[in-house]
Amino acid sequence: MEQFKVAVVQAGSEVMDKEKGVKKVIRLIEEAEENNAKIIVFPEAFIPAYPRGMSFGAVVGSRTSEGRRDFYNYWNNSITVPGPETEQIGKAVKKAGAYAVIGVIEKDDDDGQGTLYCTALFFGPDGKLLGKHRKLKPTGSERLIWGEGDGSTMPVFDTPYGKIGSLICWENYMPLARTAMYAKGVQIYIAPTADARDTWFASMRHIAAEGRCFVLSCNQYMTKEMFPEEIASRDEFKKLPNELTRGGSCIVDPLGEYIAEPVFGEEKIIYGDINLGKIAEGKFDFDVVGHYSRPDIFKLSVNEKKQDNVDWNEGDK
Repeated sequence: MEQFKVAVVQAGSEVMDKEKGVKKVIRLIEEAEENNAKIIVFPEAFIPAYPRGMSFGAVVGSRTSEGRRDFYNYWNNSITVPGPETEQIGKAVKKAGAYAVIGVIEKDDDDGQGTLYCTALFFGPDGKLLGKHRKLKPTGSERLIWGEGDGSTMPVFDTPYGKIGSLICWENYMPLARTAMYAKGVQIYIAPTADARDTWFASMRHIAAEGRCFVLSCNQYMTKEMFPEEIASRDEFKKLPNELTRGGSCIVDPLGEYIAEPVFGEEKIIYGDINLGKIAEGKFDFDVVGHYSRPDIFKLSVNEKKQDNVDWNEGDK
């Protein structure tokens, strides 16, 4: 399938309500299906929300009881992977017969842990969860609420629509992480984000040209009215402008040119026609992990082993 259509969903979360969030995801998948999209992309932290402007009552050296209540609400509306929410989304993806990549906040319940991760989930057209990528390095204050992923969740999936992989938001500013993705042959490079600054779009065009890949950048459009009134720690939130995230989702081709320019100020599904032949055309004169590399000078080592806190030694048998 060298030529096909992709959909980038620019929409706002159903904040702190995972049930409504799943319903909105399903509705938007159905809309993208009606427009014959074969790959459907959602923003970073779409379920239950990117907590913009929420400090959770945390400053250096102290926390507040109100902030802990807010964090509990955020944690309680995050999802386990796999879990009932991924099953519901999987059914909608299967009906659409497409691939889908969805940003969620993942609640790690393994062995009683409570850590949250900013995660991108990959679904296949059979509705099955193919895998996930956990954000390697939360940015700034995100580190107060999200843990760090390890190298075991950096997949690139081989599909009939090219090799699909993802880095989340400012991970895309990590040159070695990008190199790892290029070395895995990523062709459909998915960049869910919460960044709508002008500098972000320059980066998306650079990555497309650097990796000679298609870049699908997906952001939310959010206003303050979308956040519930029951948030307890709202002092910093109140100071923010009404338009919290202006959008800016876009699609870029392997030469760094827009297929779909950034869209601002509205919820909208952005569509683009992909021709995988453009990748080979681009690599004619630049292949960052091929003929334009110098492995005799530069080497990258990637540790893809799952990192566990405890190694259980069963003793001599």
